[in-house]
Amino acid sequence: MTDTDNLVLEIYRNVARIRAAELFLQTYIEEHGFGGFWHPGLGQEGLQAGAVQALRRSDYLFQAHRGLGYALSKGLSFERIFADLLGKTTGTVGGKGGGTVHFVDPALGILGQGGTLGSNFPLGVGAALSAQILGEDRVVAIFFGEGAAARGTLYEAALQAGVWKLPVVFVCENNGWAISAPFERHSPTKNVADRAAAFGFPGIVVDGQDAVAVHAAMSEAVERARGGQGPSLIEAMTLRLRGHYEGDRQRYRDDEGALDPVRSRDPVDVLRTRLDAEQYEPIDRAADEEVEAAFALALAAPDAGPEVAFKDVWAE
Repeated sequence: MTDTDNLVLEIYRNVARIRAAELFLQTYIEEHGFGGFWHPGLGQEGLQAGAVQALRRSDYLFQAHRGLGYALSKGLSFERIFADLLGKTTGTVGGKGGGTVHFVDPALGILGQGGTLGSNFPLGVGAALSAQILGEDRVVAIFFGEGAAARGTLYEAALQAGVWKLPVVFVCENNGWAISAPFERHSPTKNVADRAAAFGFPGIVVDGQDAVAVHAAMSEAVERARGGQGPSLIEAMTLRLRGHYEGDRQRYRDDEGALDPVRSRDPVDVLRTRLDAEQYEPIDRAADEEVEAAFALALAAPDAGPEVAFKDVWAE
């Protein structure tokens, strides 16, 4: 196999695992409910796996709120991810909250999210500044949706990142919907990537349903950042297959008959065209088995009690 073949297979392995988890969680929530908010990432697995694949273990990741593909692709185990979602003590945050944004593992470079959408921009740029000051060979990836691109924090952070040529890559997952508002209703520009020019760094639009294309764009941006040339903004055009959150009735959405033919492709199917069935079918089966086993372990773990609110509040 060529290096390209191995790369496609490795990305597919993560995409298949993410898809298996997404489908499992969808069924579980429909049958049992869920104590927190789950923002499904169905349809966006390819760009998450492809982009994160371009990072090193030591690089920092600030994920967006949709799906678990970022943390999984960065090396976090299913069991710990599910434990976080279920508010179990075996999760990365020890049971503090149940939701997508609560994945944190500094040893893997996963620094999580902020308290609100858009708050990860200054946090991520701050992490990039620390890497520059300390002379560390790190790159910071900040993921966000096109709705969060309206937050002023993006422009403050991007301005400083551009001025100081910080090692950061901004990755916009443009799925067409900011909760219930279509992109063209709240954007003065055709693309989010167009705005990067104001800060003196490149803005690239890429097919978000092609994980290999996303990986190529991300690899170039990471190399640029690591080489001291400063930030980039990658806008991956994708599609949200489910609602804003699991249970969203999507009364605002009537686009199913007129979907963009490029964005509406399934990223799993796109990758399968590069593989043989003998390659991807065993991966799919293994992913399903891994998800079921890990979820069972997470479900059996102890629930967090109220005392968890007082843990890890103060540095010792």
